[in-house]
Amino acid sequence: MGIELITLCMVLALFALMAIGVPLGASTLLISIVTAFLNFGPGGMILISSNVTSVFDKFALLAVPFFVFMANIMERSGVAKELFDSMAILGGRIKGGVAVQTCIVSVILAAMSGIVGGEIVLLGLIALPQMVRLGYDRKLSIGCICASGSLATLIPPSVVLIVYGAEAGVSIKDLFSAGFTPGVLLASLYIAYVLVRTNINPAMGPPYDADEARLPFVRRLRFMKGLVLPFVLIFGVLGSIYGGIATVTESAAIGAVGSLLIAIARRELSVRTLRDALWSTMLTTGSIIWLIVGAVSLVGIYNILGGTSFLRGLLTGMDVAPIVVVLIMMGIVFLLGTFMDWIAIVFITVPVFTPVVEELGYDPIWFGILFAMNIQIYMLSPPFGPACFYLKSVAPKDVQLQEIYAAVLPFIALQIIGLGLVMAFPQIALWLPNALN
Repeated sequence: MGIELITLCMVLALFALMAIGVPLGASTLLISIVTAFLNFGPGGMILISSNVTSVFDKFALLAVPFFVFMANIMERSGVAKELFDSMAILGGRIKGGVAVQTCIVSVILAAMSGIVGGEIVLLGLIALPQMVRLGYDRKLSIGCICASGSLATLIPPSVVLIVYGAEAGVSIKDLFSAGFTPGVLLASLYIAYVLVRTNINPAMGPPYDADEARLPFVRRLRFMKGLVLPFVLIFGVLGSIYGGIATVTESAAIGAVGSLLIAIARRELSVRTLRDALWSTMLTTGSIIWLIVGAVSLVGIYNILGGTSFLRGLLTGMDVAPIVVVLIMMGIVFLLGTFMDWIAIVFITVPVFTPVVEELGYDPIWFGILFAMNIQIYMLSPPFGPACFYLKSVAPKDVQLQEIYAAVLPFIALQIIGLGLVMAFPQIALWLPNALN
């Protein structure tokens, strides 16, 4: 059987299994086992096990459970609520101020955890009721929370960048520094959009009505104690990486310990809190592991059969400009995002795309940032849109999923603009890693 027919059969089998409700990790693993058995007999199982073993030898992936645990502890310690209250007071009574502070708090939370789901749930519990109470336009509030909460895909220590770097074989430290400016760029686009909308129609974002927000700016600074502990944690995690003191995995461990110390300092750490955090970390990490096992098995067998070389030849053999090939790869990632989890997308596409990017003469760090920005678009885009589902789980019952999908559309447009800017001007992403190196 030729590689073209094998490719078609594997794709059709994946669609069929997912259509009948088989989980993605089980679907990819089952297809890889059947493909290996049909082509290599019982010995094909050894190939699958060796592929899985090799990926779990990557030390950088150990950072994922540490950062997940850190996010779970910070979620339960009350730091996010105090941070949001402090930022809302600091913003004063500007139009759309609470939505603007939500975007800024999202950047800080992203730098504390790197986990999208937990951040959106936190903002949904803290910021959404506040904006609803103040009379904010509901679609503006929902879209702002979903979009800014997804910044954790770019802002270091992004778990997306960790997994991409481990699979692509590029420096995670450079990916972290490259992701910072595009992340701030997107946050700035969100803030600009909110300010324009609320200044055109002030009813969409009334000022914050707390007494503290009416104080002069200098007097409002004394309410900024909620910023201290988050910045200490961020400095400990990112400072240890960029200062050359620790690797990404070691800094993740520092962050996990730091989150525990913060919870102790706030007297929020209890046996129940620790147990719930560990349980949630185990569930999240377990689901990630199964997705990795399935995707790596599938790609490993496909690569042995010559599939990776076949796809690479298709991409590099096109008689088009190199940037068009990059656009095609971005389109493939976007298409896969409509029905597939981002972890599987990384392990299925990165082994094929990264060598092509390097052969075309582009920087794989730059491509990694484009990839992460595309994943952020996937976080909001229907019909999958994980960010929309995260918010729906904690939003008021009268908030329908269709309303959330409609609310995020302007922010998806802003994300596409940001992606286009970084694609057109690579130095937006590359100037910081180049400067640090």
